[in-house]
Amino acid sequence: MSLRPTVDFLLYDWLGVQTLSERARFADHSRETFDAVLDTCERIAREKFAPFNRLVDTQEPQFDGEKVILPQATKDAWDAYAASGMLSAAQDHDVGGMQLPYTVEAAGNAFFAMASVSIGAGMLTVGNANLLMAHGSPLQREVFARNAFSGRFSGTMCLSEPQAGSSLSDVATRATPDGEGFEADPLGPRYRLRGNKMWISAGEHELTENIVHLVLAKIPGPDGKLPPGVKGISLFIVPKKLVDTQGRLTGVRNDVALAGLNHKCGWRGTTNTLLNFGEGRFPVQGEGLGAGLDGRGAGAIGYRVGEPGKGLSYMFHMMNEARIGVGMAATMLGMAGYHASLDYAKTRPQGRPMGPAGKDPTQPQVRIIEHADVKRMLLAQKAYCEGALALELYCARLVDEQRTGDAAAADDARLLLEVLTPIAKSWPSEWCLEANSLAIQIHGGYGYTRDFPVEQYWRDNRLNMIHEGTHGIQALDLLGRKVLMENGQGLQRLVARMQGTIARAMQRPELAAHAQALAQALQQVGAATQAAWATGQPTEALANAVPYMQAFGHTVLAWIWLDVALAALLAAPSPARQGRLAACRYFFHYELPKIGAWLQVVTQRDMTCAELAEDAF
Repeated sequence: MSLRPTVDFLLYDWLGVQTLSERARFADHSRETFDAVLDTCERIAREKFAPFNRLVDTQEPQFDGEKVILPQATKDAWDAYAASGMLSAAQDHDVGGMQLPYTVEAAGNAFFAMASVSIGAGMLTVGNANLLMAHGSPLQREVFARNAFSGRFSGTMCLSEPQAGSSLSDVATRATPDGEGFEADPLGPRYRLRGNKMWISAGEHELTENIVHLVLAKIPGPDGKLPPGVKGISLFIVPKKLVDTQGRLTGVRNDVALAGLNHKCGWRGTTNTLLNFGEGRFPVQGEGLGAGLDGRGAGAIGYRVGEPGKGLSYMFHMMNEARIGVGMAATMLGMAGYHASLDYAKTRPQGRPMGPAGKDPTQPQVRIIEHADVKRMLLAQKAYCEGALALELYCARLVDEQRTGDAAAADDARLLLEVLTPIAKSWPSEWCLEANSLAIQIHGGYGYTRDFPVEQYWRDNRLNMIHEGTHGIQALDLLGRKVLMENGQGLQRLVARMQGTIARAMQRPELAAHAQALAQALQQVGAATQAAWATGQPTEALANAVPYMQAFGHTVLAWIWLDVALAALLAAPSPARQGRLAACRYFFHYELPKIGAWLQVVTQRDMTCAELAEDAF
């Protein structure tokens, strides 16, 4: 079973991505060039990623005392991905990019995520470079971002700390100016960083010449104390190996040391690290490194990005990209399990039909796909995973609108993305994980063994509810910020789009009942939003933020499926068309009704969980 027909339908028949070639930025492209990119991604994913997914799961990264050892297949996959040009796919021609729409880039990356999310591709490296293109100095963009786009350097994001986790206001890594002339360094104001960062994906390896760490740290005040809260956080470029202004390695290792590899449930092919900055294992003395690097004070050399105290706002540029990337990874892991369990269900004989004929043990067994409950589990997976893929590509299309649309369309896309980003990250990480669980169930006892891939897909996917902001954090962001921001403008724009789909679907007899159900769900979500904030007390409003997000997400996915179904009705009759309409029907009959229970506790501002005393547990 191939993913490509689904991708083609969503890109061209639903989103109309081919029309983007009418815009000046994408004028060199057409559906033919988009297809060529997808062909390349599909081929590399099939040849360099998929065959080694189990290998990288069993041969975890090892540290030999000097370097991290990864399977050769990981290096080959990285080199093939870099050579494809996908690291700079959406960048300008003059920096070596293809000026592809981000929607096409996201669709291309879906093939890699499905083939082996554990090997990884370029999500963090691209996000790192994109942040520097947006907020770095011209030389920082030239030296660090462009070398990342070529695949020569890779990148990370260093936020969490062992004692702080997701509580970034408690970041304790400090950055002190490196001597009197620290502001004169051409690569940016130069600091010495000391601290520890935890959960750093791809934090140490030999896949690239250099690793560019983007590190959040605080600059001490005149009293030597770190400023409280997130407003005191600044952002720094801390390369593993120091470079000159031409991007050439100087031969000097920066004081960034691997403190340990985290051994994970899934994503085992990607190194996940604890890093120490400025512990003195690689003291930078500065010989031959240029003016000012005279060894004043121990610490890792870091170059400040932008203004002091604005580091978190800069980092959100990368974090929001990463959240959509995590949503896509979760989606494609779910899709991989769906395809595997569908293939299994078509070939596995077990049991006999219901009714009198099924009681005759001499009759041949039927394939399990003929059982209603197996069809239920397959249809649930299809509804979750194809719906999530549509959502991720829709968000990617909004990115293109924000970058290349007129002022009104760009602002509309910006507001919609603000509201949808928590859903794009959280919904697939919960429900495509459930799809992986159903894939195991379809395999029965075999699904629990390593003879089949579905248990690995589940293990890999379990990380995504934590990755790049936990489920609870996304819920607080949605109900506490996104639906309220700019006087609720983002939510209002989303409601308007949903109402547009409802109006069109009401004209189609096949979809009118679904349209009515979505309209009712939309009213329920709106009423719950108002009821949650009725007292104006955040403690009460946010006590049930996760159930709110679950209901909100299900309503968004119902809208996505209704919109996709409208496009499917325009296609010629086919099994694929029948399947999409059935998945839409499944979602409206089996999934959307769940929102009532979730919204009840939100509307009542139920404090059962929030007020329970610790010792009652």
